[in-house]
Amino acid sequence: MDRLNPVPMGAILSLQCNGSQIVTRQEKHHEYFQTLAEQKTPRVMRAIGWMIALGLISAAVFLTLVPWVQTASGFGTVTSLNPNDRLQEINALVSGRIAEWYVRDGSHVAVGDPIVRVVDNDPRLIERLTAERAQIEAKLRSAEKAVETAQLDVNRAEELLREGLASQRQVEQARIRVEELRTGVAEAAAELTRVDVNLSRQSMQVVRAPRDGVILQVATGATANFVSAGDVVASFVPDNVPRAIELYLEGRDVALVSPGALVRLQFEGWPMMQFSGWPSLAVGTFSGKVVSVDPSAQANGRFRVLVTEDTEAETPWPDDRFVRYGSKARGWVLLETVPVGFEIWRKMNNFPPNLPSGSAPPTGS
Repeated sequence: MDRLNPVPMGAILSLQCNGSQIVTRQEKHHEYFQTLAEQKTPRVMRAIGWMIALGLISAAVFLTLVPWVQTASGFGTVTSLNPNDRLQEINALVSGRIAEWYVRDGSHVAVGDPIVRVVDNDPRLIERLTAERAQIEAKLRSAEKAVETAQLDVNRAEELLREGLASQRQVEQARIRVEELRTGVAEAAAELTRVDVNLSRQSMQVVRAPRDGVILQVATGATANFVSAGDVVASFVPDNVPRAIELYLEGRDVALVSPGALVRLQFEGWPMMQFSGWPSLAVGTFSGKVVSVDPSAQANGRFRVLVTEDTEAETPWPDDRFVRYGSKARGWVLLETVPVGFEIWRKMNNFPPNLPSGSAPPTGS
């Protein structure tokens, strides 16, 4: 019946002596409420609680102290800085009919190797031009002889004028005759030059490779097609050219990129594992360096950034066999280093990356 007696709640503490022990009213509760005394926090829950607490502390330390490298990413293609090293079009040097092809798609050529031979519709054109040149040369020699003779007449007339045997009018007429003949000499020389130009052009009927490379595509395969001077007959890619990457960045990021900035590159088809914030942990990416940033946007609204290979990097770019001209690439331009927590907050708010050290945006008045 003692267990059913209510415990006075207004008492502060009442000491009871039971032998040599002093028991408080708080300890007395366990005698009246045995179920409450048996309630204990499970060991699993205590472990989970400690894990959550340690996880929160670790996350706070991680977000505050661990650095993160901000990046500006973009897609692009493999190209070359020098226009002479890029894809080239080979043009016909003279108008005429395609007589013979010396190459096909994919043919490797050395400098000076023939590519195509173009002939005129008149098969005897070279012979006719040679004969015409000979006639003009004879005409030119004749005109030069006539000038020499006319000059002798002028000298003779001047001598007779001094002796009083000729008039001034005769001397002037002789001089006019010399000038007329000299005009004929000049006309003959001009005709000879014109014929030489035609002969020179016709002698270049065989189009040759400008340097070592590969014929990418033949413009036409028919040997009876007519082409005009300047028409494209084949496209050509040079060998062993220095490669560069054309990256296209958004307008809000391009202001943070300057020549000399480091870039991490991923090439199309090359296996990789990228951690944009920790470049040192990336696998399968290669180092590059920004050489120029276009001041104007492209038609798609993005800005072109040219990147070349970083010669100081330990790992060189893959061979031409794996990274070819025109293949796709992706790049991450390395910017400022910030804490991980700040970077998460920035991306959640869609803010741009930090300005580089030592620069500041213009302030309005």
